[in-house]
Amino acid sequence: MGDVLLVILPALILTAVLCAVATALKPRNFGISEAERYQRELAVKSQAHYAAQVQAAVAARARVEATTRPSQNSQQQSQQEDHARTAQLARSASTAPTRTGPGDALPAFGLLGPQLLLELQSLARSGHKLKATRLLRQSTHSDLKSAKNYIDRL
Repeated sequence: MGDVLLVILPALILTAVLCAVATALKPRNFGISEAERYQRELAVKSQAHYAAQVQAAVAARARVEATTRPSQNSQQQSQQEDHARTAQLARSASTAPTRTGPGDALPAFGLLGPQLLLELQSLARSGHKLKATRLLRQSTHSDLKSAKNYIDRL
């Protein structure tokens, strides 16, 4: 048993020394640490999230512009329809007997375009009632009295 110890003990010590030397000489892993890997994953996820947000914002803006800004063809068509409607109302108003009184107004005034109505209101409220009356008469081909009464009521 003593002979076995004399042979095994140096063999164990030699094995331990060889393992220590092999471990010391083993190339170390100079790769990225866990913290750096986590930061890189977060950066990639953040970029993907930002790209998705930008894409959603662009799509939302396109939807808003599509609903608020009609194409030029449909805009021209709606303008032509408005002009035809205004002309027809002006013709029917000129052939119909006009009412006299403080509240008379042409039926065409009820169908004014929103831009024209806003412009008339801003002119009337800023004290330019004559310009507003002139603009209304040119737009609807109405008489002076009914246009003036309409502007006064704005």
